[in-house]
Amino acid sequence: MVRFIPAERLKSRYAVFGHFYTVELSRRRSALCRSVLEIVEPAVTPAKLPVLSQREPDAVFIMMNPGSSRPLVEVDNTIPADAIGELPVSLVPTKPDTTQYQVMRLMHYCQWRHVRVLNLSDLRCTKSTLFFKQFKRLEQDFSFDAHSVFSDRRKGELALKLTRYRSIPVIRAWGLSGELDPLIERCESKLTQSSRVRGLVKQGTKNKFLHPLPSLQKQKIAWVNNMVQQCRS
Repeated sequence: MVRFIPAERLKSRYAVFGHFYTVELSRRRSALCRSVLEIVEPAVTPAKLPVLSQREPDAVFIMMNPGSSRPLVEVDNTIPADAIGELPVSLVPTKPDTTQYQVMRLMHYCQWRHVRVLNLSDLRCTKSTLFFKQFKRLEQDFSFDAHSVFSDRRKGELALKLTRYRSIPVIRAWGLSGELDPLIERCESKLTQSSRVRGLVKQGTKNKFLHPLPSLQKQKIAWVNNMVQQCRS
């Protein structure tokens, strides 16, 4: 059984960097996004941050959306919706949230030094109910599915961010909501070639995977413990 490592200890051990941008859908409509998150030990953090997203990580996580993630510096990075596939990565220091601390705990026990976090959608929205409405509205009203890196319009970007090596685990941890089904289907169609796809599947389902941050403390510990066992097998 793993021990629960306090957040304060994790803050001093890992650095977090994200790529934040705003996509312009029309003159009056835009959306705040984050395309990737890199969690890394400072000792292996390159002096030039963009290099980090060109490296192969020790593991890749796929979760629902960036949630409350936010940059620690001012970011002015806007791109039109029809140019989304041309957006270069520009990483900035990022405030970690409680979900990312769970990822760090797993990193500690698996001795990973660099983990990359992708999401079913890049949309930054703290409440899941609002996020479901937002991504559906973008896809229905604006025909914009490229808020997801798993969109065909972003396949070149995904090829760089996912992983080229089957030995690197790809961990599904996007939660249990049925509202995510269209995004999950889009994502899993891109994961079929990976032999190291991992995740704690909810009993009775095939594509719903436990989120790293359940409500109860004992469930948080259980998630880390079960993931450690799975990743070591």
